[in-house]
Amino acid sequence: MRRLLCLIAAVLIAPSAQAADITMEETLFLAHSVAEDELPPVQERIPQEPLIVDFENRNRTIGKHGGDIQMLIGRAKDVRYMVVYGYARLVGYDENFQLQADILESAEVEEGRIFTLNLREGHKWSDGAPFTSEDFRYWWEDVVNHPELAPGGPPELMLVGGKPPVFEVLDETTVRYTWDAPNPRFLPALAAARPPFIYRPSHFVKQFHGDHADPAELKKLIRKRKARGWAPLHNKFDNMYKFDNPELPTLQPWVNTTKKNNSRYVLGRNPFYHRIDSEGRQLPYIDTVELTVAAGGLIPAKVNRGETDLQARGLSFSDAPVLKKGETEGGYKTYLWSNGAGSDIALYPNQTYNDPVWRELMRNLKFRIALSHAISRRAINKSLYFGMAKVAAVAALPESPFYDEAEAKAYTKYNPDLSNQLLDEIGLDKRDSDGWRLLSDGRRAEIIVETAGERLEETDALELIQEMWAEVGLKMIFRPLDRDILRNKAYAGESMMPVWYGWNNGIPTPDASPKALAPVDQTNFSWPKWGQHYQTKGSSGEAPETAEARRLLTLFSDWSRATDSSEKAAIWEEMLEIHAENIFAIGLISRAPQPIAVSAKLRNFPETGVYSWEPGAHLGAYRIDELYYVE
Repeated sequence: MRRLLCLIAAVLIAPSAQAADITMEETLFLAHSVAEDELPPVQERIPQEPLIVDFENRNRTIGKHGGDIQMLIGRAKDVRYMVVYGYARLVGYDENFQLQADILESAEVEEGRIFTLNLREGHKWSDGAPFTSEDFRYWWEDVVNHPELAPGGPPELMLVGGKPPVFEVLDETTVRYTWDAPNPRFLPALAAARPPFIYRPSHFVKQFHGDHADPAELKKLIRKRKARGWAPLHNKFDNMYKFDNPELPTLQPWVNTTKKNNSRYVLGRNPFYHRIDSEGRQLPYIDTVELTVAAGGLIPAKVNRGETDLQARGLSFSDAPVLKKGETEGGYKTYLWSNGAGSDIALYPNQTYNDPVWRELMRNLKFRIALSHAISRRAINKSLYFGMAKVAAVAALPESPFYDEAEAKAYTKYNPDLSNQLLDEIGLDKRDSDGWRLLSDGRRAEIIVETAGERLEETDALELIQEMWAEVGLKMIFRPLDRDILRNKAYAGESMMPVWYGWNNGIPTPDASPKALAPVDQTNFSWPKWGQHYQTKGSSGEAPETAEARRLLTLFSDWSRATDSSEKAAIWEEMLEIHAENIFAIGLISRAPQPIAVSAKLRNFPETGVYSWEPGAHLGAYRIDELYYVE
């Protein structure tokens, strides 16, 4: 099988336009730098064959340069979300969640295992240095296969059957990866909200590498930066996702100009960005993006006062009425997108929790079913979402070809009598003087639920569930934690029942990786330690101990070797069925509206969309580099 992702056939270009036929227009934002010879003219900054954006077939309009977008972030480290929203990827999803070449001119796939990546001739990093196959070679040979920088070897994504690919540099703009067997995860991973970045600005990071830098100069840098050695120094500077180092060149539409740990970040347009419109204007249209750190609880009020131009993070459905009311005075519009996660709120009984008594309960299907039937999702939907969300388990959404109504409704009926019966059957039939059920060792059955506490709906839902579970004799204690603390506790087996979204990708297709459904990643709160075991090739964590988890692992391996879409689809269907039957995560509702506040003067932002981390990178697939102001 051979598949070609070629921009000539993609919806992201204007098929009739050729770059050679377009007269380029310089943006005023950079005109002075060009006049002072600090930058070359725009026709020399873009690739020889840039990506020419198609507006006409996507119900958008060609815009004009200028303006500033104000956004709010909850923490200084959230500057990284501009890598998500900017969404410059080797290949990326379009608004229909179809893969298209982006940074790449094209990608050729043969037999599902041979990937030839063709770069755009003349493409440059944000500092003007050429972006070439050397940047891919550097990452592969000098980073992930270097014992000091990557002691564990290449990331798991780059291994098929435990074996890495043969990497080849064919010429300055062509590289090839050849695996012994198919690697269907490769291209979707390159399009992810947090991609692996299989390239590096080698001209910049070589100065920190022990095999490339001048020893004397490197020693000075180590001493100046107070690093323990060249490898820690290199790793400190070599992080393209954090986006907090103004010195590190990028391919994103905007370049960060502010040092890390600031309360305000200013990002300016990338002079060498690879996308243009058919009238010769280099994207992005917007000159600068300013990110201001604000306490999460203040973000809705600041939006209401018109202090932002584009805001989704920090807003939840409970803010929608106030946002709508303040539109005229605040000068913005409120759009309600649908959430693309497999569930908007899900509780995760941790099957690798350290406490042996609780661990046994978490792995007991009847216990998980009892917890689910003790929740009135209809009451939660009515109280928190005015009935606008959908009562559902963690399952594929209706937009997915794998949607199954029975799976979406599995164990979602409110039935406290059945819940009581199941709890009695599994040995929780004894109670203390206050009516709380007792564990087998005599302890009160207190379920500790931990949440990042970033969404009001999550906290409100837990308060309702606390009352519902009390009716069946289960005491729930919930507490908010910083999200990083929550994650680390879960990874260490110290969090009994974390709360998070359901699967990031609630709209799976056969070609989407079923990674979230198998114990292959510690970020899955159903079984963090089993995921660790897979990720570290057995050096940490624990091997899966239940038949269902082992079957999911086998199916994931089968999918990773599959080349036929029908075979992949069959694997997906079995994995989804296993999840529906075993309720590894207790979903509450899905498709809750996600409010997004957009300046009334901004154009090209869609009124409807799917707010999804995977696929789509929240706003990324909708291309905010195409936004422009009417004034």
